[in-house]
Amino acid sequence: MQIRFINQISQISEQQFQQLSNRDNNPFIRQSFLRALECSGVASEKGGWQPHHLVINDDGSLIAFMPLYIKSHSYGEYVFDWSWAEAYQRYGLTYYPKLVTAIPYTPSQGERLLVKAGYQKADLMPLIVTAIKTEAKRLGASSWHLLFPQNDELSLVEQQQLHTRLTCQFHWFNTEHWQTFDDFLGSFSAKKRKNVKQERRKVAQQGLTLRRIEGGDITPEQLEHFYHCYHLTYLQRGRQGYLNRAFFQQLIQEMSEQLMLVIAYEEMSNTPVAAALFLHDKTSLYGRYWGSKVDANSLHFEACYYQGIEYCLEKGLRHFDPGTQGEHKISRGFHPILTGSTHWLVESGFDDAIRDFVEEEARHVQQYAEQAREMLPFKE
Repeated sequence: MQIRFINQISQISEQQFQQLSNRDNNPFIRQSFLRALECSGVASEKGGWQPHHLVINDDGSLIAFMPLYIKSHSYGEYVFDWSWAEAYQRYGLTYYPKLVTAIPYTPSQGERLLVKAGYQKADLMPLIVTAIKTEAKRLGASSWHLLFPQNDELSLVEQQQLHTRLTCQFHWFNTEHWQTFDDFLGSFSAKKRKNVKQERRKVAQQGLTLRRIEGGDITPEQLEHFYHCYHLTYLQRGRQGYLNRAFFQQLIQEMSEQLMLVIAYEEMSNTPVAAALFLHDKTSLYGRYWGSKVDANSLHFEACYYQGIEYCLEKGLRHFDPGTQGEHKISRGFHPILTGSTHWLVESGFDDAIRDFVEEEARHVQQYAEQAREMLPFKE
C-alpha cells in the first residue's frame, strides 16, 4: 500500500476514479468538478489553491482519494482562520502555506475521502492523518484543515486528536413528505405563510417571471447571461467572483446532468435580468451561484430559495443546501444544522490554544443553533 501526493487531478484516469465510491454522486467530489476547477485556473498555485491531492494505491490499483491543497491565503474556505494567521505573525511565525482538505469555494458538507469497494475508511484514516501531518512538516506548512466532511468522516478524524470546529448552516428538508409548495407552506403558522406568499407576489407584481432549465437544455447564451449576472453581483461587493467563465463552461460540458439554472425575465420584454445556478445529486439540491442585473424586491428569495424548494418537490429530492450563512433562511423553512471541520497545527503551543478556542466557540454555536430552531416558521 502506497500513499503519495499528486499535483493534478488528471493524473488519475477516469476509469480508476470511477471505481471509488461516491455514495450519492455528490457533484463536488466528482473528478469532473475538481478538474474544472484546475483546468480553469481557479484552483491553481497562482490562485492560492495549489493541488496536492492524496492518493493511495494498493498493488498498483487506486483505492482511495482525498482532495488536498497547499494554500497561500484563507480565501474561499468559509471556515475563517484569519485571526489564527495574525497570531502566528505576531509571534514571528509563518502561517502560510497551510494544507487544506476542502472543495475550493464550496462550503458544502460532503465526502472528503473516497475509497474503493472492499476498503474501509476507518482502516485508512489513521494512515492518512499520519501521512498528511508528515507532509505538512516536510513542506513547512503550519497546519492541516479538513473542511465540511460528512459526519462519519468527522468522527474518524476526531479519533486522531484533531480539533473540531462547529459552524451553523441552514438547510431545507422534506420532513413531512410534501408533494407541492402549497403542502410545504401548509405546515407554516398563518403569519409566516402569509409572509412567504407576499414575497412571491411581489416578484410577479414587478413584472418578473422565473423559469427552471435543466442542465442539458442550458444554451450558451443562457450560461453567458448567468455568468454576467454572477460577475456583476460580486463587483457590486467590491471584488471579482472566485470562479471564472471557463469553469462554468466546463461544468456544462462535463456535468450538465447535475445542473439546474433558474433565470428571471422581465415579462413584458422577455429580457433576462437575473439567474441562479444549482447542482444536485441523488438526494440533494445545492444552491451555490447567483447574480442579478436589477434590484428587485424579494427576487433573491424567489430565485435562490423558493424555486429550489419547488425543484426538490418536483424531483423528489429530500434535502436542499442553499449555501452558507443567512439567518433570513429560518423564516422560510430552513433548519439550523451543525457542520464541523477539523484542525491541527504543527506548533504544539498554538495547537493547544486552538483546541481551547474551538471548544469554547462550539458552546456558543450550539446555543445559537438552539435559539434559531425556536424561530422556525412551522406550526407547533
